[in-house]
Amino acid sequence: MKKTQLWRLGVKDMQIFPMSRQRPPLRKPTWIIVLICMISMFLIFAYVYPPQNSSTCYLFSYRGCKAFSSWLPPLTRELTDEEIASQVVIREILNSPQVITENRKVAFMFLTPGALPFEELWDKFFQGHEGKFSVYVHASKDRPLHFSRYFINREVHSEKVDWGKISMVDAERRLLTYALKDPENQHFVLLSDSCIPLRDFDYVYEYLMYTNISFVDSFVDPGPHGNGRYSEHMLPEVEKKDFRKGAQWFTMKRKHAIIVMADFLYYAKFRDYCRPGMEHGRNCYSDEHYLPTFFYMFDPTGVANWSVTHVDWSEGKWHPKSYTAKDVTYGLMKNITSVMDSRHVTSDERKEVQIKPCMWNGDPRPCYLFARKFLPDTLNNLMLLFDNYTSISNWR
Repeated sequence: MKKTQLWRLGVKDMQIFPMSRQRPPLRKPTWIIVLICMISMFLIFAYVYPPQNSSTCYLFSYRGCKAFSSWLPPLTRELTDEEIASQVVIREILNSPQVITENRKVAFMFLTPGALPFEELWDKFFQGHEGKFSVYVHASKDRPLHFSRYFINREVHSEKVDWGKISMVDAERRLLTYALKDPENQHFVLLSDSCIPLRDFDYVYEYLMYTNISFVDSFVDPGPHGNGRYSEHMLPEVEKKDFRKGAQWFTMKRKHAIIVMADFLYYAKFRDYCRPGMEHGRNCYSDEHYLPTFFYMFDPTGVANWSVTHVDWSEGKWHPKSYTAKDVTYGLMKNITSVMDSRHVTSDERKEVQIKPCMWNGDPRPCYLFARKFLPDTLNNLMLLFDNYTSISNWR
């Protein structure tokens, strides 16, 4: 009896538990797919628009933004017909063998509003070196009266030049046009009316003629007076990452002068979208950005990234320091001619000082051959000191 009850109790108890049922199929992991899509979109966005703040970059990679962008394959775009044509011409010129003429000259191109207050000093600089140089004068306001035989009848066709506008670049190109007509001109120097020579002619000639680069100033300024002047209207041809700044006072090899004259596509971008009074109250100055950007894009290793014309920006004003007669001493000239490092200061809050040694064919050399901005009353002192300060030897 007891066994029967126990058996029944066991059966009853077993009936309490639910019978095994077939499990429903697992739901698809939709949330995982959504998460992966969101992460992928975020990575692509961060690649195209990388964060500028270094701390943000390090959230993703201890190597910073550069390493972060290297995780993904480079994005490419299709070039326009105009870009292809321009790049073909530029590359063809750069890759062409240099034509060596029997007599090679340096073209000295003066960009001036009128009179040349240091013509007497330049006359002394040129004396005895006939056949090794040419002179070209672009006088944008008044035709100057010359007394030096090296300057008489050397004016080129000139147009009005406005500071900070594309007309400044137009004047530079106009000077190059006339200077390129002479096949013996192999190096081209842009000078202002306030420029003076810091060395004797032989030193300058050897420095320029026997180097393998052009002295075009070009550096990255992330501040408001650098990349802050960039306009996205320059896209697609000119990207912000390529935008550069530099002094307008250049010297350049003949092949570089030719590609400047051959370019109209990139020039047009700066003509139209780098000018004073742009959108949002920004000012952009083509003479400070066109050539630095152009050469960075097409021949970055072919330029020195500093100018051989010294200028003092230490006063922190819109214009560089102007030297007066009382400033011009042997000590000042010795200091300028002894500088061995080029310096750039960014315009952002950090005011970062970028220092690079001046290298001539791989060896350290003094940076400067010319200097500005000297006022007319300094002429007498400069004439008295010329033989002394131009003979300072730093050619190591």
